[in-house]
Amino acid sequence: MVLQNRESTADYSDYFKDKSWSCCSTAVSVIAPKILPSVSSFHAGGQYEYILVEKRGEKSDVGFIQLNRPKALNALCDGLMREVGQALDVFEADGNVGAIVITGSDKAFAAGADIKEMQNRTFQECYGGNFLAHWNRVSTVKKPVIAAVNGFALGGGCELAMMCDIIYAGEKAQFGQPEILLGTIPGAGGTQRLTRAVGKSLAMEMVLTGDRINAQNAKESGLVSKIYPVDQLVSEAVKCGEKIAANSKLVSAMAKEAVNAAYELTLAEGNRLEKRLFHATFATDDRREGMTAFVEKRKASFQDN
Repeated sequence: MVLQNRESTADYSDYFKDKSWSCCSTAVSVIAPKILPSVSSFHAGGQYEYILVEKRGEKSDVGFIQLNRPKALNALCDGLMREVGQALDVFEADGNVGAIVITGSDKAFAAGADIKEMQNRTFQECYGGNFLAHWNRVSTVKKPVIAAVNGFALGGGCELAMMCDIIYAGEKAQFGQPEILLGTIPGAGGTQRLTRAVGKSLAMEMVLTGDRINAQNAKESGLVSKIYPVDQLVSEAVKCGEKIAANSKLVSAMAKEAVNAAYELTLAEGNRLEKRLFHATFATDDRREGMTAFVEKRKASFQDN
């Protein structure tokens, strides 16, 4: 059964008088995106309110999370991000799931953080409550996470996509960090991950001007790996997830750890970690099976141990 979105129908149009940066926060109801069809939801404690969740792929081995606040262009409210974290926890504990896809709608992956929710927060509340800290759950999942980005990925939406391990973009995708236009700066990794992905000059330009880049610019700069037509994006992301899930889930987690370390360690330290993780694969049954299958010219049958 498809989960019905239960958010309020508040009109956010006051935020959109300047179309050059309007989509960095919340959205106008008249341009609400359509929801992907045939998506069911499940939750250990009941239905989700802001996301749609299921398992996809021929072997149901790809976790699938669709952001579902259509009247707000998937603006990232606190409740939505907590539900994403809960869904990730469920998939992390599911031994059959080998990869996870996060997507939005054709109009917007996520148009930013919910500005209406943040508007009256004080410094004391933000600092004392470690505001946005739980958003980082996406980046700490051991299983590979793929962002399938159609439409707007702005502000917090761009940050959410960059927390994922792989970004696939639809042809009409737009990326940006327009927080400067609201009198603030990115607060969920935007200045850090964007700089590492596209380099200092482009990142500085995007953060200081609030300008967006399109899908082609994002691919050329290294922010995304592939671009697909809008209607093919999600299925291609799931196919990528299936390819990943067909490998050893244990070794995939080790490979992800090694690649992520490249952003935080020196070359010498990174190479030492890589070597230790490489050596560690020799303690797994899957490494033995993979090499034996190669020698015997057959397909490997990994058991994730």
